[in-house]
Amino acid sequence: MKINPRSHIPIYLQIAEGIREAVAAGVYLIDEPLPSLRALALEIQVNPNTVQRAYDELAREGLIYSKRGRGLFVAEQGEESAQSVAQQTIAEQAVQNAFQEGIRAGRAAGMTLKQLRSLFSASLDESTKQETKA
Repeated sequence: MKINPRSHIPIYLQIAEGIREAVAAGVYLIDEPLPSLRALALEIQVNPNTVQRAYDELAREGLIYSKRGRGLFVAEQGEESAQSVAQQTIAEQAVQNAFQEGIRAGRAAGMTLKQLRSLFSASLDESTKQETKA
């Protein structure tokens, strides 16, 4: 799991995303234990409270559950949930990449940010109109 301390994304969310990806990829299977808070904290060199926050987030999503005295485990619906979130993340990243490519092309053509925003709004409006017709 890679953690980027310079990222604008909080570390606990990066950890949660890493666990989601691992579950989606089958690294952790249903009812299989996850690394302990301390073990994961040592592995990725963060405070155990940060890992606890990530695990709390995953438990709220229903991806993991706790067995008192035994640790944290992947929930039965965890794999499906993780794959759904992973697919959404991939889609969001693809759209963001397309936006960034369009922005770079516009800036290279000398367009201002105001012009780019206007074009984006017009494109979004046009897309919405087409969806309502379909």
